[in-house]
Amino acid sequence: MNITIDENIKNITNDFYIGVLECNVLVYNELTVGEIINELEDDIMNNIKINDVINLENIIDGRNAYKKYGKDPSRYRLAVESLYRRISKGNKLYRINNIVDIGNIISIKTKKSVAVLDYFKIQGNIKIRLGLKSDEFYGIGRGRINIDSVPLYEDSIGPFGSTTSDTERTMITNETSKILLFIISFSGIQNLEKELDEAINLYRKYGNGSKFSKYIL
Repeated sequence: MNITIDENIKNITNDFYIGVLECNVLVYNELTVGEIINELEDDIMNNIKINDVINLENIIDGRNAYKKYGKDPSRYRLAVESLYRRISKGNKLYRINNIVDIGNIISIKTKKSVAVLDYFKIQGNIKIRLGLKSDEFYGIGRGRINIDSVPLYEDSIGPFGSTTSDTERTMITNETSKILLFIISFSGIQNLEKELDEAINLYRKYGNGSKFSKYIL
């Protein structure tokens, strides 16, 4: 599998980088990381007001990138901003399974949008480009989304994820045995190596992770 970033994205936002992780996993429906999520939720609820979310490090860089792409970040929010807004309003995150929940932990800790994808549901090479008005994109639990001018991930079948939402086609299920994880940075390459290492530790400890491969684009 070859992954490339369209030059248009890099030309507009030259601090756009992606940390990539591939690994084998085992999906559990038990709340194996529930305590970690509870601590993160409590910290956000107690210390971050909803109006302050847009000014958090990394989130503000993503919002500024959306503006450069011509997208209103208050109408079409980064996935990580949606997480923070939900928690700061006093709402708990949905608990899905250990693999998805770990992705949410990584997103909260890094303040970056994170995609956790079923590796074997992706066909061919991946191109990361800005969405078009003609792209049909159905977010998980959200129906059709206007993905125009938002960074999206596309394989030989079509778009399967974005910095705003992922799709049902590549989402994690009980049958998932290998994942492709993206950590999206609009803030440069710094910290991505460390963040990938933390993701490896989490998936090894809580997801029976093995055969890890990581790199940065």
